[in-house]
Amino acid sequence: MTHPIELGLDTFGDRTTDSAGALVPYAQVIRNLVEQAVLADETGVDFIGVGEHHRDDFAVSAPEVVLAGIATRTKRIRLGSAVTVLSSDDPVRVYQRFATVDALSNGRAEVILGRGSFTESFPLFGFDLRQYEQLFDDKLDLFARLLPQEPVTWSGKTRAPLTNQRVFPTIETGTLKTWIGVGGSPESIVRAARYGLPLMLAIIGGAPARFAPYAEMYREASAQLGQSATLPIGVHSPGHVAETDEQARDRMWPAYKGMHDRIGRGRGWGPMSRADFDREVERGSLYVGAPETVARKIAATVKALGLARFDLKYSAGTLSHDSMMHCIELYGRRVIPLVREMLA
Repeated sequence: MTHPIELGLDTFGDRTTDSAGALVPYAQVIRNLVEQAVLADETGVDFIGVGEHHRDDFAVSAPEVVLAGIATRTKRIRLGSAVTVLSSDDPVRVYQRFATVDALSNGRAEVILGRGSFTESFPLFGFDLRQYEQLFDDKLDLFARLLPQEPVTWSGKTRAPLTNQRVFPTIETGTLKTWIGVGGSPESIVRAARYGLPLMLAIIGGAPARFAPYAEMYREASAQLGQSATLPIGVHSPGHVAETDEQARDRMWPAYKGMHDRIGRGRGWGPMSRADFDREVERGSLYVGAPETVARKIAATVKALGLARFDLKYSAGTLSHDSMMHCIELYGRRVIPLVREMLA
């Protein structure tokens, strides 16, 4: 591999349940998330990503604010979004907010830009879903112009133009690390290559190796477009680590099914069976099991796709805070060293 592997964690700030089965208040979910990030920092995790949603089953609608809080409690872990829904936001404000997180964290901020897997933010902020593609194209083009931190002159179709405009605060060293998060469409992959930005693949179902052609497409497009052929590729996938394979599956299964079926009702998916879940754990993109099991599966995915980063999405619906803390502890102290050993 060109890049040493980075091993991170992602969360959407899912609304969890307590020991009595009652939903935890949103504010407490956010405070718990900060504690999870502190533990990740202490146990050697390289990165934590916080998602953006505007639904009642997720607590985080402003990831940069949560990341700013995490920045003041941590020392080394890199901090980013997972993802920032750029289409329904303003590129200048997104840049300013992440530049602020970068300042608070002494240079540890990253942003993963995407279109998101939900559309609630469009009516919430007054954007027309009929402009779904155009909004992202336009705003990504402006965001890319901001990265060199030079005066920007830009015009597009969905936002007021800028004329020789500088944006503050600036990044102290280098540029803001910016990824493009994609679900696997060829157009999105070529778009990331065109801008010379690292690619983050969200793989939430099916065998991870089936995404190898997309990784190769990204590398080939980058080379043809005059970009670096060694730009990082990352993967985001869900999972859970416990002491044994059986314990990990039994802990994650009810929470994962609840989340899957709740979202699926709005998207036309059928309910998930335990056999479906076990099949995805064994042959698909659920990284669930004991540390050795999860490490082997991560190492295999890293090798198959030539990854520079793997992020485990450790939150899963109502999965409890205590279960997630145990997962983070095992991931940082046992899974990460095992993966690095396997890849050495």
